[in-house]
Amino acid sequence: MEEPAEVRIVRGQRLTEAVREDLELFGVSELEERIAVLTAEIARVQAQIERKRAGRAAADALFSSGSSA
Repeated sequence: MEEPAEVRIVRGQRLTEAVREDLELFGVSELEERIAVLTAEIARVQAQIERKRAGRAAADALFSSGSSA
């Protein structure tokens, strides 16, 4: 008997599923918890963006300083 194939989760799929959930099904405390989780996720994403920008700026500075000499 063959084992079932693993279901592959596409990047961003869980986020897409989360934003499509019917919020009518949640209580106030569950909605407040959801806001807290989403706020923490926003902060995490913003920190990653800043790390990537800093890395890009460092690379740009490294390569642009060599070309002007």
